[in-house]
Amino acid sequence: MSPTLLVLAAGMGSRYGGLKQLDRFGPSGETIMDYSVYDALAAGFSKVVFVIRRDFESAFRAAVGGKYESRVSVEYVFQELGDLPPGFTVPSGRTKPWGTGHAIWCARRAIAEPFVSINADDYYGKTAFKSAAEYLLRPPSSEHAADYCMVGYPVLQTLSEHAPVTRAICRVDESGFLETLAECSKLERTEDGGQYVDSAGKAHLLDGDEVVSMNFWGFTPPLFGQLEHHLTRFLESLRGAPGTSECLIPTVIDELLKAETAKVRVLPTSDAWFGVTHPEDKPTVTKTIGEMVTRGEYPSPIWEKV
Repeated sequence: MSPTLLVLAAGMGSRYGGLKQLDRFGPSGETIMDYSVYDALAAGFSKVVFVIRRDFESAFRAAVGGKYESRVSVEYVFQELGDLPPGFTVPSGRTKPWGTGHAIWCARRAIAEPFVSINADDYYGKTAFKSAAEYLLRPPSSEHAADYCMVGYPVLQTLSEHAPVTRAICRVDESGFLETLAECSKLERTEDGGQYVDSAGKAHLLDGDEVVSMNFWGFTPPLFGQLEHHLTRFLESLRGAPGTSECLIPTVIDELLKAETAKVRVLPTSDAWFGVTHPEDKPTVTKTIGEMVTRGEYPSPIWEKV
């Protein structure tokens, strides 16, 4: 059995000012997704599932999906407000998407094998896909808890030079398993490392080696049932009000860890992570990709030598 790549590409791109999933960064007009799909195929993935919005389906299929369909099995699923667990309807006035946990749950009918979930607008590196595939396809554990994995990155490697960001900071035990996961906002660089600001407005210093999740997750199908349970409780908490809160996958994972219904191996990587949150990030990402192509790490155009 080969793993599937699940690409979360339904984001609105509000801070970026457009659909960064479809923006071009490579020297021959490649998207960031092109490099992730390329690395996944090289690591042995045999199917790609894209989570998108219906309103840009035609543009997405033309700009992205059509490039892959002759090379790998491709499926599309839609993240829609009305796709909810039984018994729930969209609260009047709700327009905001339900978040990454909901986005992954929307792919429940398209995936029946181990899979990796990534953001469409992040570059993760070749090692991430190789190590996750190896972990997911190893002989199953005899333990009852669901057995997942996550690729972790040093926090300083993930900060924007242009504005504060939000990151999920991880605590990892001595055996390499994730203990806790906490979303921290307003992360930015300082002279000696980095810092974030908590909900009370207090600043906390970071030494820079803290591991953060960049939403590169390795899962197996039992996750979908766990997500539905969490979504149900999340929707119940809204009490029919529209709200703006989201069901985020780091929050779901943290709750599964606390309940001891899942374990997550943190896979280290020496590869670089980079992504685009703000428009000012694009020149740096474009330059970095160009340098990798120059060094021969990727062909240009990327799909000539798959």
